Amino acid sequence: MKKFLALILALVMALSLVACGEKKDDTKTDGDTATGSVYYLNFKPESDAAWQTLAAAYTAETGVPVKVVTAASGQYDTTLTAEMDKDAAPTMFQVGNLGAVNSYGEFCYNLEGTDVYNQMTTHDFDLKNADGETVSIGYCYEAFGIIVNKALLEKAGHSLDEITNFESLKAVADDIHARAAELGFDAFTSAGLDGSSSWRFSGHLANMPLFYEFRDDNVTAQPATIKGTYLDNYKAIWDLYTTDSATTGAALLSATGDQAEAEFGEGKAVFYQNGTWEFSNLTSAEKFGMNADDLAMIPIYCGVEGEEKAGLCCGTENCWAVNKNASEADIKATLDFMNWVVTSDAGTTMLAEQFGPCPFKNAKTPENVFFAQANEYVANGNYTVTWAFNWTPAVDDWRAAVVDALGKYTADGGSWDTVKTAFVEGWATQYANEH
Repeated sequence: MKKFLALILALVMALSLVACGEKKDDTKTDGDTATGSVYYLNFKPESDAAWQTLAAAYTAETGVPVKVVTAASGQYDTTLTAEMDKDAAPTMFQVGNLGAVNSYGEFCYNLEGTDVYNQMTTHDFDLKNADGETVSIGYCYEAFGIIVNKALLEKAGHSLDEITNFESLKAVADDIHARAAELGFDAFTSAGLDGSSSWRFSGHLANMPLFYEFRDDNVTAQPATIKGTYLDNYKAIWDLYTTDSATTGAALLSATGDQAEAEFGEGKAVFYQNGTWEFSNLTSAEKFGMNADDLAMIPIYCGVEGEEKAGLCCGTENCWAVNKNASEADIKATLDFMNWVVTSDAGTTMLAEQFGPCPFKNAKTPENVFFAQANEYVANGNYTVTWAFNWTPAVDDWRAAVVDALGKYTADGGSWDTVKTAFVEGWATQYANEH
């Protein structure tokens, strides 16, 4: 990040010197530079500073105003709905799954044939509407699993080689938790159910039972109903998270994402369920300064037969869309900005540092070790756990009900049947509401 900011600062200073001798006329088109403006509603709070810096650099270079607004964690859908009702609506926004296509597809510009579309090296994760138009493009790929502090693991007398399935993960975690007082750290970070953290469990952890059920049943499109075949496995890993941790019971209802990140970054826990996007935060000197060599990511094991051959959970919900209802000038400005982001040195540097591997011809190779490990699992013949949660209907409402049920089960000693009901019956209800 320091390298990226230094690069941008130098660029802005140089352009400022040029601007002193020549005033830019923003009312005229100069070559392919748009005369409109860009308003990007950003999906990821952790990348806000990088986007703000990049937007300023682009404006300094082209004179085109770029506004970046970042939605609060877990509030993107609500924020987008409110912003799209305004006269000055976002020109660039996130449409990351089929539910979002159903909700916002009518606002989406067909991106096929645009410069940014033609820069892509794969369209496997792009999303189309019912007419077959590409309404959003996947601009990066991510992986999630259980992040491990190898140094702490070894300090506790264990190694990564021991952990090959749920049984072995539980054995190691149980031992660390039992000796937490003497070790000075616990097994898992807090599995907080505050909105800044709960998506890790109602979305990413919920992917595990969904993936295996859909794999068994050969599901290839969003199903109207689900069976919950693997919900006992979901329960097993959730119980492990919430037992072998310093934060348990009712305290989890208000535990935040920042709290869990700090517990891991400050060496208070060995295991932390999260994704590749956490690498820069964990290793940056400005935050925790962890040694990249001490970090690893392992699959989320939950006791499914054959999971010894599982890899990481890979996919994306990071997909850009353009507002087709914006003015022609703003649409052109937005498409030009997107193309600059994926082709310029400043843009590709930021994407590599913040988002990892990106499917564009000029993309830089990221230094993120988690991606190297994801590729290593694939190279070793392990199967990739794809992002089945992308098919969740009315995703915010469905997840909210699952979180509420998890809270009742965890904090109040409620029945696991409450979670099953929210999971299975909630899916059918939300699907029916959407269709």
